[in-house]
Amino acid sequence: MKRRVELAVASPPTFLGGAVEPRRIRDFLGRAEALGFASAWAVEQILGSIPSLEPIELLTYAAAVTERLRLGSAVLLTALRSPVHVAKSLATLDHLSGGRLIVGVGLGGNPRVYPAYGISADRRAARFAEGIRLMKRLWTEPRVTFAGEFWKLENASMEPKPLQKPHPPIWFGGHQQGALRRAVELGDGFIGAGSISTVTFADEVRTLAALVAEAGRDPATFAVGKRVYIALDDDRARAGRRLTEWFGAFYGRPELAEQVSVWGGAQQCLDGLREIVAAGARFLLLNPVFDEMVQLERFASELAPTL
Repeated sequence: MKRRVELAVASPPTFLGGAVEPRRIRDFLGRAEALGFASAWAVEQILGSIPSLEPIELLTYAAAVTERLRLGSAVLLTALRSPVHVAKSLATLDHLSGGRLIVGVGLGGNPRVYPAYGISADRRAARFAEGIRLMKRLWTEPRVTFAGEFWKLENASMEPKPLQKPHPPIWFGGHQQGALRRAVELGDGFIGAGSISTVTFADEVRTLAALVAEAGRDPATFAVGKRVYIALDDDRARAGRRLTEWFGAFYGRPELAEQVSVWGGAQQCLDGLREIVAAGARFLLLNPVFDEMVQLERFASELAPTL
């Protein structure tokens, strides 16, 4: 029996060599919705040389120009933010989108940025986990008294609660054992990073499966997906060059493109995506990095029917 794989797309948040164009984002999202993709996702990069839009505001715009698409973040670096403000912003977005929000969260891999936000990277994992616990309580309890290591509230309330009950699904990103354990303890799913290989993702999925079993959770209720940087182009060499250019600009590591991307003609891309599905993904976040509209149409006509 073939298993259905849910397909999503990355909303264009970055603009290599060009101005930010709201119409381009609107047209992309509208077409993704019309073509039947399940969801659209934003990434967070607050500091960086590539023009990149703030994800919660971008998803709020997406909510206004779409009607059916679920909207996700992959991922919000919530340890750099106040969980009180984030909880309010996301509850607002959940209402404005009609309950279409998926909250992807992560700790992030660069502790050097913490001083830019006025906080220390010391005990950042504990800060991250405490913030998620506080957000969930603000979303689900009438009044919250919270005496944490980092935040303290006394008989505080937050209204309105999110439209989705008990709250929007929370998906975790991360690589280390502790991060995967947090995903199972506190989350509803896991999304593998686009910057890791299929082999590494398969290892993470195996660890997650063991942790889900250890926690006594039903694996069918724990979502597992992966961001996939993909270039569908019959000229494989050209696609490789353009991916390399983008990885150099976004990650500062042009060599990463060959290690983690799927590229080439339709059959080559299908083969690469099937490997990711075989590794355990039930959800694929397809992330084009150039010619987004052309790529979107080809994803729908050449990849989606087979997957």
